[in-house]
Amino acid sequence: MRFFVTGEQNRQLLINTLILLFLGYVALLWLSNGLMYFHKMSLSGDSVLAYYLGDEAQFTQPKSYQSLLEVTHFHLFAMGMLVLTLTHLMLMTDLPTPAKVWLSVVIYFAAIADEAAGWLVRYAHPYFAYFKIAAFLLLETSLLALIVIVALSLLQARKRAR
Repeated sequence: MRFFVTGEQNRQLLINTLILLFLGYVALLWLSNGLMYFHKMSLSGDSVLAYYLGDEAQFTQPKSYQSLLEVTHFHLFAMGMLVLTLTHLMLMTDLPTPAKVWLSVVIYFAAIADEAAGWLVRYAHPYFAYFKIAAFLLLETSLLALIVIVALSLLQARKRAR
């Protein structure tokens, strides 16, 4: 009865809808992230090296310190907020606690690894190109997993509420 007096049932549906809309927005971000990656590079080590170290045949310069710093500065904040938000939403799902912990650790590692990988390719060793590819794939996979898990949980909650 309290839910009807306080209007809680309407707020739950509204919150559910707003989060689903947010997840749609994040899905577009996920898609554009993949498209941007594949616009610049492929899943080959040579393409990653050409992007970060430059390529004389394509007349491209190595990524500068300032360029990497600007991208990293923005991404650390934006990805941190996105990962925090998605993992927070995941906490409210029925996923078992060990899976929540595991997925949280994986996505934070993937986000940091993806940022660090460009620096490592540019300034540490070219073999880190493969680390960059793996970090990108892990980040995209873990982001998609969180989007799907939270969305399915919200859709199940809608079915139960009917």
